[in-house]
Amino acid sequence: MSITTSAITSSFKRELLAGDHDIAASGDTLKLTLYTDSSVIGPGLASYTTSGEVGNSGDYTAGGKTLAGQTTSLSGTTAIADFTDLSYLTATISAMGALIYNSSKTNKSIAVLDFSTVKTSTAGTFTIQFPNYTDTLAIIRLA
Repeated sequence: MSITTSAITSSFKRELLAGDHDIAASGDTLKLTLYTDSSVIGPGLASYTTSGEVGNSGDYTAGGKTLAGQTTSLSGTTAIADFTDLSYLTATISAMGALIYNSSKTNKSIAVLDFSTVKTSTAGTFTIQFPNYTDTLAIIRLA
């Protein structure tokens, strides 16, 4: 496995300080794409890459799907973001991880997700279920 860890990407942290991203509901378009266990993605990834991405199947196509239901808030002193769960239908997929990226901003990376094990679907639904929207569990947390 070459997906190194689940993390907010280093470039996203720097770009937030420069005002490059707007992840609020009416802001930029964010996408989630899936990667195989042979991909090489991690916190150092600066932008979306097709290298190691899972193949097209069902309604999964290169570049993934747009995230919906973007919500941002503060939980104590931690800024958090959440999204509506995302499903790829009638898809045969084997994925080890994913990338959230900003397609409105030249595909700049936001977060790498490591599934820990290969997750699969066979001509079925492949769902990304985001964790609870709290300061310790939200998919994007800035403390």
